[in-house]
Amino acid sequence: MNVDTNDHNHNHDRDHDHRDHDHGSDGHKHRAGFLGAVGEIFHPHSHDSADSVDSALESDARGIRAVKIAFGALMLTTLLQLAVLVATGSVALLADTIHNFSDALTAVPLFIAFRLARRPPNRRYTYGYRRAEDLAGIFVIAMITISAVIAGWEAIDRLIHPRPLTNIGWLFAAGVIGFAGNEVVALYRIRVGTDIGSAALVADGHHARTDGFTSLAVALGAIGVWLGFDRADPLVGLAISVAIFAVLRGAAVQVFHRLMDAVDPEITDHVAQVAGRAPGVVGVGWTQVRWIGHRLTANITITVPADLTVAGGHEVAESVRHALLREVRHLDTVDVHVDPLEAATDASPHAH
Repeated sequence: MNVDTNDHNHNHDRDHDHRDHDHGSDGHKHRAGFLGAVGEIFHPHSHDSADSVDSALESDARGIRAVKIAFGALMLTTLLQLAVLVATGSVALLADTIHNFSDALTAVPLFIAFRLARRPPNRRYTYGYRRAEDLAGIFVIAMITISAVIAGWEAIDRLIHPRPLTNIGWLFAAGVIGFAGNEVVALYRIRVGTDIGSAALVADGHHARTDGFTSLAVALGAIGVWLGFDRADPLVGLAISVAIFAVLRGAAVQVFHRLMDAVDPEITDHVAQVAGRAPGVVGVGWTQVRWIGHRLTANITITVPADLTVAGGHEVAESVRHALLREVRHLDTVDVHVDPLEAATDASPHAH
């Protein structure tokens, strides 16, 4: 007896709200007050698989909000740095401003991707439009690459053709402003991206973090020029380009994994463990899990007693599906295949 169960197009599966289950006595506690709020930004509490999970639509909304806020903050930072750039002529600040502006522009494809993700599946795009988010990650990688090339080119040109800097104090201030603005955006993007499972948003957060440290390097270059080392500014600009390439590698690997349907093995193991605990399940076979955008979809094979009726096998499969939706973070689509016990002990029913 073979029984397959999927979401049957029930609306509550995609928009399934997992917040109603009990967290138990070990639920996390939030720190109160201003220091607690700051601590939550720098060290956000983690949710294990039994903790509250946003529904797909709620995650999309949080992603859109994060993109809008980050875009506004980075554009403000870029404009402030641009004003100082005109006054100082710093190549390091030029590289950093270009990088900040490119980072702000990455909000555009991410915004489009999160908006597309809210569209329902259709006969052509049967899995919906969530993969657009992973494609947006490619744009983020491209922007990081362009930033690194431009920053390196300008730094080398300034080393060959040095020009004096002015308003060193303003240059130092611009570096500090850039660091503060980018680090806040990075923390926010990474936190939201991790919470909703968006690799593209997390990659963009690391992009902003690199911008923050390169802005800090601009401030250090200003100090070097103030101390009499005129080439400190272009050397810092060159170091910025190297740092950007370092971030590029990590972000590219993360986006590549998503495009290749890679998933943390611990997630796959957890899916199998949850399914194995469901009533009526004798064994768990092949388990597949993949990300589509910032949501997970799973395919799993379970073994049930051979004497179960079709209705009985379907009931077991449904209990597995609901347990997975309840206990696995970011999961909103599950397909469960049911095999009778003989399939595990004798010959596979699919052998001929």
